Amino acid sequence: MIEAEWWEYDSLEELADAVAGDVGFIIESAVDARGASLVAVPGGTTGPSVYARLAAHSLPWKKVTIIPTDDRLVPMDDDRSNVRSIAKTFLPAGARVIPIAADIADYKLAGNSADARLQDLPWPPDLVWLGMGKDGHTASIFAGPDFQDALDAPKARRAVGVMPDPLPADAPVPRVTLTRAAILSARTVMIVITGDEKRAVLEQAIADGQSSKVPIGRVLAEAEQPIDIHWCP
Repeated sequence: MIEAEWWEYDSLEELADAVAGDVGFIIESAVDARGASLVAVPGGTTGPSVYARLAAHSLPWKKVTIIPTDDRLVPMDDDRSNVRSIAKTFLPAGARVIPIAADIADYKLAGNSADARLQDLPWPPDLVWLGMGKDGHTASIFAGPDFQDALDAPKARRAVGVMPDPLPADAPVPRVTLTRAAILSARTVMIVITGDEKRAVLEQAIADGQSSKVPIGRVLAEAEQPIDIHWCP
């Protein structure tokens, strides 16, 4: 059974302050314990709304490496690039930001390239911070022909290339994403969502576990650590 703890807030501002505080604590604790911190953060809309608050915290940023949980196969200067918004906020703070998407037309090869980059980083991450779409996808683990590749990749595999089916209307491009094994290897897994619709999807996914019809349910069903969920209407 998935062990999840919900943290509820009245507004996005409240949520953003709380999440920034929690992530800052995770980073500081990791640097104190191991001299460095590795965190994976989401794209979407909710994650970036927290970034500025987090970057404003006085943290040992030069010892922090940040990666996206997933990215679109677009140029880094494209507005749809997840690493673009991450870099714009955290590079000025002093953090190291590692892109995982490469300029490779074949998305499967792009996944291999992303995996090779991640193999060079000290693992596991201190935090994998996930968002979720209304369809229940998380990171870029979507329904489609590569769904099982992302779910069932060996533990040593950290990223794969995926082609969602159907392609999302806002970004109809292939992706690279952390695998389920990579996500669940993290010392802490956090989910940040907003809105009643997403809450209902996530609650049902958690209840269904391995039989869930949506990606996030299938990902979390294998979790051995408790999951922190931050939500506001």
